[in-house]
Amino acid sequence: MAKYLLLKHYRGAPAPVNNIPMDQWTPEEITAHVQYMQDFADKLEANGEFVDGQALAPEGAWVQYGGEGRPPVTDGPFAETKDLIAGWMIIDVDSYDRAVALAAELSAAPGAGGKPIHEWLEVRPFMTAPPTTDDCGFHG
Repeated sequence: MAKYLLLKHYRGAPAPVNNIPMDQWTPEEITAHVQYMQDFADKLEANGEFVDGQALAPEGAWVQYGGEGRPPVTDGPFAETKDLIAGWMIIDVDSYDRAVALAAELSAAPGAGGKPIHEWLEVRPFMTAPPTTDDCGFHG
């Protein structure tokens, strides 16, 4: 089994087919979308492929170490950033192909008009071992 992170983006990914922002959906459309996501997670949990998942608010801030004895440096929030993550799901599956198939199924969650969004999801494998200097391109 291998773990993958499925990332849903507010912005930054290629535009989905049904590209109407959620704040323009009806309450029924939002309910149907959330129910699809829950049913999907429940199905994966039943077959042992679901690890965890959460929806995220669009607010956030960048934080950096400020130095010994100094407060952290914060900047933001950057609501306009191209990398806002809407939510994530961790799956534990037998293969990359299975991770891609599940991401494609999740992409079909309903949106405006009850039609599938066909949104793009980012599929990222978990590292199985710490990177070596050869992995990161550093050759001393």
